[in-house]
Amino acid sequence: MNFKITTLSAAFLLSMASLSANADETCASPYMAKITGQEDFVYIWTLGAEGVGDEQDKLVTVDVNPKSVQYGKVIGSLSVGGRNEAHHSDFTDDRKFLWAGGLDTSKIFIFDVATDPAKPTLTKTITDFVAKSGGVVGPHSLYALPGRMIITALSNNKDHGGRTALVEYSNAGDYIATYWLPTDSNLEGAIKSGKYADGYNYDVRVLPRKNLMLTSSFTGWSNYMMDFGKMLADPEAMKRFGNTVVQWDLSSRQPKKVFDVPGAPLEIRCAWDEKHNYCFTSTALTSKIWLIYQDEKNEWQAKDVADIGEPAKIPLPVDISISSDDQSLWVNTFMDGKTRRFDISDPFHPKQVFEQKIGAQVNMVSSSWDGKRLYFTSSLLANWDKKGADNEQYFKSYSWDGTKLIEQFSIDFTKEKLGRAHQMRFGAYSLYGKEAKVKL
Repeated sequence: MNFKITTLSAAFLLSMASLSANADETCASPYMAKITGQEDFVYIWTLGAEGVGDEQDKLVTVDVNPKSVQYGKVIGSLSVGGRNEAHHSDFTDDRKFLWAGGLDTSKIFIFDVATDPAKPTLTKTITDFVAKSGGVVGPHSLYALPGRMIITALSNNKDHGGRTALVEYSNAGDYIATYWLPTDSNLEGAIKSGKYADGYNYDVRVLPRKNLMLTSSFTGWSNYMMDFGKMLADPEAMKRFGNTVVQWDLSSRQPKKVFDVPGAPLEIRCAWDEKHNYCFTSTALTSKIWLIYQDEKNEWQAKDVADIGEPAKIPLPVDISISSDDQSLWVNTFMDGKTRRFDISDPFHPKQVFEQKIGAQVNMVSSSWDGKRLYFTSSLLANWDKKGADNEQYFKSYSWDGTKLIEQFSIDFTKEKLGRAHQMRFGAYSLYGKEAKVKL
């Protein structure tokens, strides 16, 4: 199904460009309601682990307000049943509901976080994502548009490879449309600018003022559910990674141009300043920072602009976080457990200015809007996490004073019998006109 939104809807999307600075986590959708000031909670979408607690995927709530008597403590853990390869989550534009996906079962769990932000409740589980979408598997990024959720997926139910699509839902959880990624055999109306049109997918971000949507690319179910060591030793498996970023028309959901970005480009982070028409991504296998930018002819281009660590050692860049002033980019590398800060004041020439080891492995990083607080989690994928003593599973909070990271607290998710800590989202009472029920 190739759904085209109405002219009225398109106009509404474009009119929302003035909201481009309204987000607290700097990776959040520009359409999303904003936390002003200190976040109260971090919600951590957590993979169940065999032999750990109830072994189920769960949404874990941690109190992160320094004024709270429960600061640095787990105050809630809501299990969803089974292990689904819990991965990413995000809020609807009104921030009342948090959607969380499972890469293995393709289930989507919808949590009410507005009624009591300290105690999310599971209100709906979408179990027919594959059937409704026409065979799309592995919901990954869940990204807020006005009244809608646009969902990237990683695979399909025909060959479990990387050929896949974007899927659109209403905030109420009703399926709307599927948009397949361009391939060599069917470019879906897009222009192929280089060697690749692989049809792979991973992340999605938008610049409404430019009517721009970008998607990146990773790998399919047959790879991301495989043991990491086995995959690395399989030459055929290593060929099954994405090498593209796709430019889309945001209002029509039409793919416009396919860029070569070799080496599995993962997270996309776009500049916030209305004069900065560019976004960044990093490549997991080639350890590069890439810039997607608008040139002097108003055409979008892709350029390799920096190395991350020593690419030959494959540090495996994973999550990235851009600062709200567009001056810094935090880049996590899974294999060496480090976070690196790049000065991106000149986006064409990022320079590494800081690095620190966070743990034996590190995956996600989330930054507060003011840049003073950073949070880190450990798990990449259940079958890709390290083994033995290096399989550290944690949630860590740091302050940043402009020159150094200072650890505030750390929670051992294995010791607490919670599982593998993966992705984070912020919550606050202030979003819903509520006051803290816990005395501060």
